[in-house]
Amino acid sequence: MPAVPDERVLAALPLVRAAVEALPPGTPRDRLTTFLDAAAATAPTALAEHYVAVFDRRRRCCLYLTWWSDGETRRRGGALAALKERYRCGGVELESNELPDFLPTVLEYAATADLTDGLALLQEHRAGVELLRLALRDAATPYAAPVEAVCALLPGPSPADVAAAKALARSGPPREQVGLELAPFAPGGTR
Repeated sequence: MPAVPDERVLAALPLVRAAVEALPPGTPRDRLTTFLDAAAATAPTALAEHYVAVFDRRRRCCLYLTWWSDGETRRRGGALAALKERYRCGGVELESNELPDFLPTVLEYAATADLTDGLALLQEHRAGVELLRLALRDAATPYAAPVEAVCALLPGPSPADVAAAKALARSGPPREQVGLELAPFAPGGTR
């Protein structure tokens, strides 16, 4: 799945709309329809530029699920490797150049390979998905609607999810601390 909506994605929107119209009435269908209406009313170049402005220039609108839980730490590498292995165990090999924690990739896994495990994976990252939803809503972007649809499909957040989301909102994702000294140089050139 490409990051920026390109011609291939735009050409598939009528097929996506037909699939959305076949969904039962409810929040997921309503939110996806809202997004599709906004996408249809936006020039392709403007839609791509808006995507870049939202997802590439706003740190809080990160589509990489392990970024929310592991930040930019060494631990994230292990989480990404474990996710690739999880996909393999689910019978799929990641064929894109995208990282395995990219939300559209996780959604594709859930939709085409293993719905139960895909939903469990989303639930494991529920705090980050909720913060993404809130950040997109605050940015007043149509891209909030698909994430709202995903959240509506997941069970309500547990108290642990709520606490994790609040902690992430306060402090952000973890940062690497290995090898960093608090004061590498003392005043006067001595240690």
